Amino acid sequence: MSFLSDKIAVLPLTSGVYLMKNSAGKVIYVGKAVNLRRRVQSYFRGASRSLKTGLLVDNIADIEVRLTHSEAEALILEAALVKEHMPRYNIELKDGKSYPYIEVTGDKFPLVSVVRLTGVNDRKPKAHYFGPYVDAALIREALVLIRKVFPFRTCAVMPKKVCLYHNIGLCDAPCIGKTSSEEYRRHIKSIALILEGRRDDLYRALQEDMERLSAGRLFEQAGAMRDRLRAIGALYASNADANYFKEAEQLERAFHLARRPERLECIDISTTMGELSVGSLVSFLNGKPDKARYRRFRIKAVAGMDDFRMVAEVVRRRYGRLQREGVAYPDLIIIDGGKGQLSAASDELKKLDIQIPLISLAKREEEVFVPGKRDPVILAKDSLALKLLQRTRDEAHRFAVAYHRQLRGKKVFE
Repeated sequence: MSFLSDKIAVLPLTSGVYLMKNSAGKVIYVGKAVNLRRRVQSYFRGASRSLKTGLLVDNIADIEVRLTHSEAEALILEAALVKEHMPRYNIELKDGKSYPYIEVTGDKFPLVSVVRLTGVNDRKPKAHYFGPYVDAALIREALVLIRKVFPFRTCAVMPKKVCLYHNIGLCDAPCIGKTSSEEYRRHIKSIALILEGRRDDLYRALQEDMERLSAGRLFEQAGAMRDRLRAIGALYASNADANYFKEAEQLERAFHLARRPERLECIDISTTMGELSVGSLVSFLNGKPDKARYRRFRIKAVAGMDDFRMVAEVVRRRYGRLQREGVAYPDLIIIDGGKGQLSAASDELKKLDIQIPLISLAKREEEVFVPGKRDPVILAKDSLALKLLQRTRDEAHRFAVAYHRQLRGKKVFE
């Protein structure tokens, strides 16, 4: 036991998969953890463990761990190792008689779903199965992440018109011929490689596809393949990165941006009847606040209540400085306000001879305005792109109000 205790004491405090082995070196249990050391230690706390866990612990002679970058990757690797080793206690420690599997049907456009099987007779002809999995909720969560990179259908019967999943980028709408059977099956093959833990094979296949498309001068398709390679990297890095990839993709499409935005900056104004007016600027990198690049502005050139000129002042001071210092511009500027605020910001950028994509988000109806267009762009309420814009706008508002309160408090004190 001292050998195991010493080994457990130095296990990493990061995510990964642990393989418990008996004295013959056979894998008898596979599990995953966000914190490997704490999870493995929990098995050896005699007071709280069940009889089944006690039987497992009595047979553990060695423990091997494999590190991962995220819980999602740990989940995928765990499933692959369970399938490879079929450990005895993964089944015996599971309550009930049925186990969740991922089922990929043999249809022209295969259906992907989580099912429970009690025996071989439950399996459909020509279907492929991945599993068994111990935790149905987590494998569904992993599928959600995978689906953001490789869209697939989940409808039992193909509809005659596109559904919500196509609108939010989770299905390529084979129901109305938006994707070919060949392209769809490439997605399914990639999903299978992920579920089997063959990440290197997946990277190699996508890289080869990208080079083939580039050689054929199919640059748009090659670019899409490159984006998938990046998204797979995001999937294995963290859930948040994978989510941002999809949000940024929707932003790029909705506003016809030249590239998928990585850095966003949002400007907001806070004032009380024209008193102590301040501007705030927040910066987001890959969907996360980058607080080192937040900036506060005490409005100097505008007296009274003139939101438009205040926005113009912040734009002039911020981007004029970046221009002078040779610092990279953001990929997209968001103004909290409507057409008037947007116009003021746009005019100021023109005076500086700076070209940065610019939009404004109006609070009341969450309308998005774009320079040169009379009518607003209306994004779906559940759009990932809109949620990203709202998240950025709300943080800019919070930052502006906090600074304004600070100045008001200082004035009262004086």
